[in-house]
Amino acid sequence: MTILEDARRVAENGPVCDSCLGRCFADRSFGLTNAERGRSLRVAAAIEDDEPFEPADAEACWVCEGESQRFDEYAEQVAGSLDGWQFDTYQVGTRTPPLLEENEALLRESADLPEDAGESFKSEFNREVGKRVGRLTGAEVDFGRPDVLALLNVDPEREDISDHAVEVQINSAFVYGRYRKLERDIPQTEWPCRECGGTGKQLAEGGGEEPCDHCGGSGYLYDESVEQLTTPPVLEAMDGGEALFHGAGREDVDALMLDTGRPFVIEVKRPRRRDVDTDALEDEINEYADGKAEVTDLALATHDMVERVKELDASKTYRMDVAFEGDVTAQALEEAIEELRGTTVEQDTPQRVDHRRASITRTRTVYDVDGHLEDERHAELEVHGEGGLYVKELVSGDEGRTTPSLAGLLGVEAEVTALDVLAVEGEDEAFDDPDYLKESV
Repeated sequence: MTILEDARRVAENGPVCDSCLGRCFADRSFGLTNAERGRSLRVAAAIEDDEPFEPADAEACWVCEGESQRFDEYAEQVAGSLDGWQFDTYQVGTRTPPLLEENEALLRESADLPEDAGESFKSEFNREVGKRVGRLTGAEVDFGRPDVLALLNVDPEREDISDHAVEVQINSAFVYGRYRKLERDIPQTEWPCRECGGTGKQLAEGGGEEPCDHCGGSGYLYDESVEQLTTPPVLEAMDGGEALFHGAGREDVDALMLDTGRPFVIEVKRPRRRDVDTDALEDEINEYADGKAEVTDLALATHDMVERVKELDASKTYRMDVAFEGDVTAQALEEAIEELRGTTVEQDTPQRVDHRRASITRTRTVYDVDGHLEDERHAELEVHGEGGLYVKELVSGDEGRTTPSLAGLLGVEAEVTALDVLAVEGEDEAFDDPDYLKESV
């Protein structure tokens, strides 16, 4: 059978609009809308049959019930719903009523066409409304993770396209950078009090509530965190609803994070602004942090950077002040360092974190160690180790839970009294090249 014969059978199934007719043959020819395709088939059939041309009664279409004529209305509602939100990319999705899906299937069946002939109503609606949204907003379609997503709730019973017909999802915006923590006793993220669950309150003896003894009523074990020192300026600049901090691993609360800094991503939910000046924002964060922390290499990022930061299996370089319980000679220290350099250690989960982490035995490589004595009871060490290496326990031995260890090799108890993280280095160029993000986003 010819395509005109197929088109005639479709058109004979009651009043069918040009879009629904053309949609059955959407895989034929290019550069046409389904409405143009359907009208052309109708014209061609009239010419071949030498019959008067009768245009389709679009409003009477039993398949889409006139919804194929409302692309402009839906697009205008989407654009209006997004007014005031800054975005560069978008995507349109459609919820099709079951009745319209049944009508589509019935149309093809009655015309003896394959079940999957042409394209679906949903596909056409997404495309046609999407094209119009692009023209109205100047944004580009993105089928991956767009800045905004508009979901159309098609309902033939709805006379006016309103907010109920369109659901708008504003996806998060992301800022990447590296942070340095310049004061001790500051955690990376907010640390709610375990005793009161972050409420800052506890039950009083006589009933009622009183401030929590453990946190002093603040709800937090520490008054500030890197998260609290960095996210507020980003949240304000992007005019968002909430900011989340994602760091590449963590350092101990009492450790400094120096030199090259640690990679992080700040995620801003429902941002009204996205195209922010990251150089100016970097200055604002550093002023807000007031010398307790600072950020560098700030750049706009994409959603995938969050996973890359979280999954970064980075090696780290540490500087440590070490105290010994007995006297240590320079030769003994050098021999112990030589034993540790390049070795693989076995570490049971340290006692200090055993309450919040699973008890397992891990092996980690010590890439390099260097150090010198300050006096017979004190030394300074620099250790470059594989990600996940517990360096405090590498020094102390943790009562035999880490082997080998500096204390075990020296036969003298040792303790880290100050710890600084100097470098967090990954295999991904995005973390080691400050210009990578600016070129790729």
